[in-house]
Amino acid sequence: MTIRRFSTAVFAAALLTPGLAACNNSGSGEAGASASPTVSGSAAPGSASPGTSEAKQALLNSTNEIRNGNFRFTMTGVGSTAEGQVHQPSQSAQMKVSIGDASSDLMMNLDLIHAKPDSWVKLDLGGKSASSIPGAQKLSLGKYQHLDQTRIKGNKSLGFDFEKVDPAGSAVLTQGITEVRQTGEGSYAGTLDVSKAAEAGSVDPTVITALGAQAQSVPFTAKLDPQGRLSELVVQIPAAGQSAAQDIKITYSDYGNAAAAQKPSADQVVEAPQELYNLFN
Repeated sequence: MTIRRFSTAVFAAALLTPGLAACNNSGSGEAGASASPTVSGSAAPGSASPGTSEAKQALLNSTNEIRNGNFRFTMTGVGSTAEGQVHQPSQSAQMKVSIGDASSDLMMNLDLIHAKPDSWVKLDLGGKSASSIPGAQKLSLGKYQHLDQTRIKGNKSLGFDFEKVDPAGSAVLTQGITEVRQTGEGSYAGTLDVSKAAEAGSVDPTVITALGAQAQSVPFTAKLDPQGRLSELVVQIPAAGQSAAQDIKITYSDYGNAAAAQKPSADQVVEAPQELYNLFN
């Protein structure tokens, strides 16, 4: 993945950061699989079946407004939630991420703010394994840590690319649709090939690899708002390898009405220590 945005590496930091991975493996097989939508017709992976072209085009068109970079969004998966806004007019964005809960060995909360050309992150660690994170006492400071742009360039966890503003890569995901039908006013169901969507940012490439052939036909549902813009996308990832079945749910709202991200005040800012960069590299 080369797209620099709020990506899988932040959204699922507990899985992708070596210092955290060992702490959150318990319970990885507990989530149940969601019921797959019934999809009429059949098609070879990578091609839409006859009669689905109109529905697919509606979904492709539904992501156009995202490119304008003025919206709010949420993403949820097993044990992880994220919410925030992108405001291209002010070249700013913010994302708040929560990983784990009070019952987890490790909890992580991040508040990331980008106001070009600066970036800050507030990090809070919790759980009985938090103290095992190298330099933990320097990371949960209750303040925003100012990030050196030269050190996060290309970093999929801490960087943001205002040329590619979609935090979930929904345009990439919808391009992988293999079958789809309209199930109601503004509602759709079908399957998509996530093997072609590693750059989407919302699907972990290691999960895609573990899915094997299943990656070519993953169930999804989608909803559009009255203006035909994507409001909800749910990708129903089956269990694979060490990963439990899960629903990845993405929502978009407030198109054209998102607020600019607010920079933290100077008294709430410290420079990020080396331990922070180590954690996310």
